[in-house]
Amino acid sequence: MDSFPERKIIHVDMDAFYASVEQLDNPFLRGKPIAVGGSENRGVVAAASYEARKFGVRSAISGVMAKKNCPELIFVTPRFDRYKEISRKIHKIFYEYTDLVEPLSLDEAYLDVTTNKKGNPSATLLAQEIRQRIFNEVGLTASAGISVNKFVAKIASDYNKPNGQKTVNSNEMIAFLEELAIRKFHGVGKVTTEKMYQLGIFTGVELKSKSLEFLERHFGKSGHFYYNVVRGIHNSEVKSNRITKSVAAEHTFDVNLSSEIFMMEQLDHIASTLERRLKKQTIAGKTITLKIKYSDFTQQTRSKTLPYFISGKGLILEVVKELLYQERMKNSVRLLGISLSNLNTEEKKFVVVQLKFDF
Repeated sequence: MDSFPERKIIHVDMDAFYASVEQLDNPFLRGKPIAVGGSENRGVVAAASYEARKFGVRSAISGVMAKKNCPELIFVTPRFDRYKEISRKIHKIFYEYTDLVEPLSLDEAYLDVTTNKKGNPSATLLAQEIRQRIFNEVGLTASAGISVNKFVAKIASDYNKPNGQKTVNSNEMIAFLEELAIRKFHGVGKVTTEKMYQLGIFTGVELKSKSLEFLERHFGKSGHFYYNVVRGIHNSEVKSNRITKSVAAEHTFDVNLSSEIFMMEQLDHIASTLERRLKKQTIAGKTITLKIKYSDFTQQTRSKTLPYFISGKGLILEVVKELLYQERMKNSVRLLGISLSNLNTEEKKFVVVQLKFDF
């Protein structure tokens, strides 16, 4: 196997976070099917309450489809400042247990509690305590997965949702992975699931039966990942210093845009938002990407890489204008976005790695 020490990892995942915050703040919404984001006319659902999920309402589907699935659905405008405020309270609780916290988003994070501030050797009991504190102090429920690596902990946190947890010990891990449906493997999306089905791979035990050469032939570099994780090998550490890879801002329009002039007006506002985010994090980048989503929901990106770092709105817009007029629009546009990548944070990686080794 390998010589890595056995870790104790907790993956905490808030239950229907955005929707639960809205129900927490507004008693009228409790027990009702709600969707955060979107509307019955357009837009995309950002999150759905468990009451709405019973009707097939979920994140990333259109508001139109959501309303069709659930006629009683209540749409709520997102309040990201409020979600961030609640998230900060939750993360404050995490840091009372360990400094090794790796946030994945506002509503989920990995915690390495191998050695922890409470001196408690049981990761299972710590997860229970953390979830109870979140409920007592914030008023929301969370689910947790506990295991010896991040991959299995992430899968386990989904097992007893909502408001539950599951522990997969090292001596149970292989049997757990062998019985697991392939669609539940973290990192195996819809397209890969279909491909695996075609190859006769439906559960972990069938994945495990395939050779490394077979998996690499069919899945490229990912084949090596699949070969390892089904054997319980996943040595990725909980990284408390996550490097930002890109910063973005986008907007979905109430009315589709068909004129480049109107699009430039909107891109001006989007660039202002992006500039604020970049300044807040003291970030600059070289690669500007224009994201275009058409009225038929097809998506296109156009990018340009500069020889120098930029963060100012003026220079960003200059490149975006060039990208916008690069080719004719094939349809009216429902969403525009701008992102900056190839960031100066990449140059900080060496410093972060150096700081980890305390001799």
